[in-house]
Amino acid sequence: MSSIISQRESVPELANPLGMDGIEFIEYATSRPQALGQVLESLGFRPVARHRSREVTLYRQGSMNLVVSAPTDDVRRGATASGNPALVAVAFRVRDALKAHTRCLELGAWDVQSHARAMELHIPGIRGPGSSRFYFVDRWKEFSIYDIDFVPIPTVDQHPAALAGMSYFGLVQYIGAGRSVDWMAYYENLFGFTQIPDEQRFGILPKGKLMRSPCGGFLWQLVEPDPGMDDDNAPECLQRIGLGTADVGAAVTALKANGVEFVESRLLHPEDRGALTRTVLGSVSFELVHQGV
Repeated sequence: MSSIISQRESVPELANPLGMDGIEFIEYATSRPQALGQVLESLGFRPVARHRSREVTLYRQGSMNLVVSAPTDDVRRGATASGNPALVAVAFRVRDALKAHTRCLELGAWDVQSHARAMELHIPGIRGPGSSRFYFVDRWKEFSIYDIDFVPIPTVDQHPAALAGMSYFGLVQYIGAGRSVDWMAYYENLFGFTQIPDEQRFGILPKGKLMRSPCGGFLWQLVEPDPGMDDDNAPECLQRIGLGTADVGAAVTALKANGVEFVESRLLHPEDRGALTRTVLGSVSFELVHQGV
């Protein structure tokens, strides 16, 4: 029977080839970790643990883990050469990290060499846009990666509630002119992302191409430069994080009470669909997006 199937039917690629199940963490690199930490705390994140041997702090709220690291290696130093914080890594939850990593390498991804020290956890990864990295994590349930590499901060709630029920909605990636097709093929072939129709949009910044993760848990937005803009030759990079919430108005009110400022203009202002925080520290902004429950 198997030989008949192989001859007469084309068996489709698995819809979720890596067994992806959301985002485990997102990483910022910065030479000003305390300043960035203050920004994150105003957004509801709380520092819950510090790395055992590196200048790295784990921030958390609800289901979101966000890592802030000092630029100790060449990749992070290059990403923060401007002096501004940079999004340098996203870790995907997968069924089997080693198999996910191997599959991506077989499909042409570039490997990221591990810099894990003695008694530190090795997390396999590949090169992402610009100088960023994509990691694969299969330990996030009863036993997590933070149990090995991080030390909890004493007297701090390790699982602070999310402000206004916020969670990771997705990421925005800036790409080169005419590069949408290439990047969509990259995310589709390596990870199993699927394109969302152009008429289906979220938030208040609906530019570019949208893709949905194979687990359905988050979106990826690819944005090309406008024709004739000065950033035509700007490097490709991860630009900002999208935060989903069922009540954008309540989230905006709560964040404003914490001192967070939002973009207010005739064409762009907070509304039920979403809101955009003002850029701080030269590069850091977050986008609120309405997320149905």
